[in-house]
Amino acid sequence: MKANLRICLWVGLACLMVWPALLSAQSSDLAQNLAACKARPETCDSSKLSPSQKAELDSTIREHNVSNCRNGLESCDRSKLTQPQATALAVADHKRNVSDCNDGMASCDPLRLTQSEARESSAAAHQRNLADCKDAIGDCDHSKLTPSEAGAVDSARHQLNVSDCKNGAGLCDHSQLTGSETSEVAAAEHQRNAQNCRNGWDECDLTKLTPSEAGQTVAAEHQRNLSNCKNGQESCDYSKLTAPEAKMLASAEQQRNYTACLKGYGYCDRSRLTPSEAKAIPVDQKPVSQQPSAEQ
Repeated sequence: MKANLRICLWVGLACLMVWPALLSAQSSDLAQNLAACKARPETCDSSKLSPSQKAELDSTIREHNVSNCRNGLESCDRSKLTQPQATALAVADHKRNVSDCNDGMASCDPLRLTQSEARESSAAAHQRNLADCKDAIGDCDHSKLTPSEAGAVDSARHQLNVSDCKNGAGLCDHSQLTGSETSEVAAAEHQRNAQNCRNGWDECDLTKLTPSEAGQTVAAEHQRNLSNCKNGQESCDYSKLTAPEAKMLASAEQQRNYTACLKGYGYCDRSRLTPSEAKAIPVDQKPVSQQPSAEQ
C-alpha cells in the first residue's frame, strides 16, 4: 500500500514538472499559428485560435484592408469597410485626385473635381506650360500664352541661348546673339579653352592661347608630372624633371626604401641600402636567409 502511494506521488510530481513545458510548447504553437494567420489569412487554421486570438486576427485583417484601400490596391474590399472608414477613404481619394490633377498626372480624373478645384487645376496647368516654354522643355504650347507671357518666354529663351553659348552647350545658336553678347561668348570660350589646357583636359586648342596662357599651361603640366612622379604614377615622365627635382625624388625614394626595410613594412630593396643603413636594420627585419640559425 505504501509502495503504491509512493509511486502515485512520484507520478504526480513528474506530471507537475512536465506540465509547464507542455503548456509552453502549446503556447508557442498557438503563437506561431496566429502569426501565420496574420501573414497569410487564406491558409490559416482558425480552429486552433482562441477567441481573443480570433478577435486579434480579425482586427489585423481589417487594418490591412483599410491600408490596401488607402493605397489603391486591387485587394481592397470596400464592402468590409465601416461607414467612417469608407468616408475617410472617399476623402483621401478625392484629395489624391485633386493633387494628381494639379500636378498634371495621367491618373487625374477632371470629372471628379469641383468647379473651384477645376479652376485651380487649370491655373496649375497654365503655370506648368509657361515654365516649360521658358525653359524650352516639356510640351510647351505657345497658343496658350498671353501676349505678355509670350514676351517673357522670348526673353527667357534668349537668355537661355546666351547661357548655352557661354557654357559651350551644343544647343547654342550664335545667330541669335547681339554684338555685345557675341563678344561675351567669345571671351567665355577663350577662358574655357585656357582652363582646359591648364588642367590637361580634352578640347584644348593650344593655338588659341596667349603667350602668358601658354606659359601657365606648360607650368601646370610640369607640376602635374612632378606630382605623378612623387606618387609613383605610371604616367610620370622622368625625362621632363629638372636636375634638382630628379635629385629630390631620388633622395625621397632612398628614404622610403630605408624606412620600409627598417620597419619591415612596405617594399624593401636591400641592395639599394648604404652600408650604414644596412647595418642599422634589425636582425628580425632581415630575410630569413640572412638571420642566424638556431645552431649558431
